[in-house]
This record gives sequence, C-alpha cells and structure tokens, in this order.
Amino acid sequence: MADQLEAILEQIKKYNKIIIHRHQRPDPDAIGSQIGLAEILKASFPYKQIYVVGKDIPGLDWIGQMDEIDGQTFDGALVIVTDTANAPRIDDRRFDNGDELIKIDHHPNDKPYGDLMWVEPEASSCSEMIYSFYQHFAKELKMPKKAASALYAGIIGDTGRFLYPATTPRTMLVAGALMAAGADASAISQRENEISEPVARLSAYVYENLTINESGAAYIVLDNDTLTKFGLTEAGTSAVVSLPGRIQNVLAWAIFVEQEDDHFRIRLRSKGPVINELAKNHDGGGHPLASGAKAADRAEISQVIKELDTLVSEYQK
Repeated sequence: MADQLEAILEQIKKYNKIIIHRHQRPDPDAIGSQIGLAEILKASFPYKQIYVVGKDIPGLDWIGQMDEIDGQTFDGALVIVTDTANAPRIDDRRFDNGDELIKIDHHPNDKPYGDLMWVEPEASSCSEMIYSFYQHFAKELKMPKKAASALYAGIIGDTGRFLYPATTPRTMLVAGALMAAGADASAISQRENEISEPVARLSAYVYENLTINESGAAYIVLDNDTLTKFGLTEAGTSAVVSLPGRIQNVLAWAIFVEQEDDHFRIRLRSKGPVINELAKNHDGGGHPLASGAKAADRAEISQVIKELDTLVSEYQK
C-alpha cells in the first residue's frame, strides 16, 4: 500500500489542477470521500486548483457542494475518482479528459480503470481510506475540520453508524481521530438519521408490504406508481434500503426499484449470506454483504427472488 500512496502523492504534487469525481447516485461515503480529499488538498496545497464535480444532491449538500467547471479545465489536469467500482458509474463523463486518472476505491476491483489504482476492499469505506492517505503523510498534509466532518459522514454512512460488519477496530480508531480533528459526531449522526415525511411514510409501506420467505430471504418491489403516491423519486428510496435488516428473522433482502426506462434497480443486502455473486449474475456487483444489480423486467425479478431464496436456504444448512 505504501508504494501506491507514494505514487498518488507524487501525482498530486505534480499537477496544479486536480479534479475529483465520485459515483452517480452518491451516498454519504461517495461525497464524503470526495469532499474530504478535496479539503485536505486545499488546506495542504493552497496554491493548487482543486475541484469536485458531479450532480448536486440536495439531501447531501450539507457534506459539501459541487463545483461547476468547463471542459477546458480538464486540460492538463489530474483526475481522481473516489468510491467508484467501475468507469460507467462515474458521475460527470468528462473524467477521462484529464492528463492522468487515479482510482481510489474500497469495492472489489472487478473492473479496473485508470492509470493508477489504490483499492482496499477490506476498508469500511472510501472515506476511511482517505484518512489513511492523510495519516501516511501527516507531516505534509493538513486535516481541516471540514475534511474531518466529511470523512466522518462517509464512514458512518457506509457502516450504518458502525452497525455493519465492515466496521473494524481500525474504523473506530479513524472515527475517533476525525472527532479529535473537529468532526461533530453527534450532529453528523443526527443529520444522517433524519428522514423526510414522505420517506417516513414509504418506510411504513415497506414494513407493511415486505415479503419474508421461510428461508429468511425478503423482498419488496417499489414501482413508479408507488413512488409517485409518496411523492418520491428513485433517489428518495435509499433511506429505506436498510429497513428489512432490522427484522429479526430476515437474513438477506432485495429491494427492487422501478426506473424511468421500466427496468428495475436492485439493492441487495445481507446479514451473512454472500450476495455479490448473485448480483454479478444480474449486471451488478459489490461487497459480499451489500451489492447492487439490475432486472430487465418482472420475470427477472422473479428469478432474482428465487436465487436469493436458494442462497439463504443453503447458508442455513
């Protein structure tokens, strides 16, 4: 890892323009790692031009806001992409227009991209990795409060406020260090815990309509009519993804969310059964216990449910 970190810092020092991307439909870790890295670099190299790009997400703009830049800004720039497993998911498709491209990610490196890659699937989050980068060069880099807050938001987002198995002793040490650097743990946790009234009503709908098989596999389909009923778009469903996991006898679950083009996005989660291979069978992938996939139609939804039920049943044997 040390060689990769040295190579990344060497590239950062080499370029005066650095543009940081993350994945589409970002979660707190995507924006937290992106903003956290940007703020570290701004504080450490005040003479450099540091930009963060991608669509503005109103529900996450408290972590940090995006910059608007023109295409010429990419000329002679270093581009860094955080928390993004594969190139098609990168937000702002100009990512390949810079001089060099660096991938920093904690998902399995099934689809490599970039001139330089630093991938650690064992890390709880990409935000934890960004802290490790800072810590490795603590004599050269600065950790401003805004960076600490963004990284803390990213870590608790990807660990479910330290609930998920990805949480390690290292994660807790990093979280403590970020608090010492100025992150307000209570305020950030409260912000991520809050939901809107429409999401609260959708949450009740999920619990009321969730199907739980005898195996412990569970699922629900959220079609466009349902989302319209609650005044939500597909992006608004992210807050309900973890809900089935709170039910005692649910071991793994799938939430199918209809998209504008009528296919379904699948969010897969698990308390034990490994689900990322199932996700790969349906144009997806991810972590062993948290993955995403796609279903072209209702028939494929039925197939995914069947595979999930079989997977969970075999896990319990």
